[in-house]
Amino acid sequence: MPDPTSPAHNNQLSLDNPVDRYPKISPPKQDQPEPGLDAKLEPQADHGEQSYVGTGRLKGRKALITGGDSGIGAAVAIAFAREGADVAIAYLPAEEEDAQKIISVIQQEGRTAVALPGDLLESNYRNELVDQAAKELGGLDILVNNAGKQIAVEQIEDLSDEQVLETFQVNILAMFTLSKAALKYLPEGASIINTTSVQAYEPSPVLLDYASTKAAINAFTKGLATQLAPRGIRVNAVAPGPIWTPLQVSDGQPKDKLPKFGHNVPLGRAGQPVELAAAYVFLASPESSYVVGETLNVNGGRSTP
Repeated sequence: MPDPTSPAHNNQLSLDNPVDRYPKISPPKQDQPEPGLDAKLEPQADHGEQSYVGTGRLKGRKALITGGDSGIGAAVAIAFAREGADVAIAYLPAEEEDAQKIISVIQQEGRTAVALPGDLLESNYRNELVDQAAKELGGLDILVNNAGKQIAVEQIEDLSDEQVLETFQVNILAMFTLSKAALKYLPEGASIINTTSVQAYEPSPVLLDYASTKAAINAFTKGLATQLAPRGIRVNAVAPGPIWTPLQVSDGQPKDKLPKFGHNVPLGRAGQPVELAAAYVFLASPESSYVVGETLNVNGGRSTP
C-alpha cells in the first residue's frame, strides 16, 4: 500500500489551495441602482455555471429559492438542479435578465425551472408565492429563504424608518410568511434553509438594520428548528461572509470599500457564490439528517460564536 505521507504520493495529488482557488478580486468602484444585476457586475461572479459538479444527492426533490436570480441564490439554484432537483426561483421583476440566465442553466440540466417574479414587500405576492411554486413544481420539499435587502448608511440619523421597515420585511418577516405557508406542502424529510450572515455576529456600523435582521434570522432558525424537528422537518441556516454579489454594488457597501472587499478575512479574499452552494446542498440532503438548528458559517475564516 502506498505511503500517504511520502513525497511521491503527495506529488500525485492535485489539491486546491483555498487561498487561490478563486481569484482575489479588487473590484473597481461601481454603482448600480438597487437591486443590482449580475449581468453588469465587474468582475463577474462565479455561480458554478462551469465549476459545480453534481452527484444526484437531491434527485427528485422540489425547491423554492427566494433571491434565486443572482448571487448566492443563483449558485444554490444551479447546484440543486445539478443534484437532480426541480427549482422555482423568486426574484424582483427588475432582475429578469439575471433570472432568465439561471432558468436556462436549470433547464439545460433537464430539470423543471419555474420563474416567479415579484416583490416580497407586496403582501399579495408574498402570500401567494409558496402556493404558486408548489403548483408549478407539483409539490415542495425544500424552501430556501435567501432574498435579502442590504443598504449601507453611515450614520443612524440618516437611516430612515422606511428603510428599516423594508429591510425587516424582506429579510426576516417574509421568512415567517413563507415558512408558515410551506408547511402545507413540506413532507417528513423536508428542509427549510435560511440565509443569515456573519453580520449577525460582527455587525458593521454602516449596516445596522441589515445586521439586526440577520441576528433575528439566527434566533428564528433555532426556534423553528426545535418546533418542527418532531414533525420530521429540519430547519438550518447558512451564514456567509463577504461574498461577491450585486448586493455589494447596489449600495450594499460604501463605494470606497469595494476595491478591498473581502481582503480582511484569513483567506485574504472575497468568496464567490458557488463556494456557498455545497453548504445548502448538504443541509437539504439526507446526509445532514442529524443536523437541526445549525448555522453553517462560510466566511473565509472569520471567527464566530
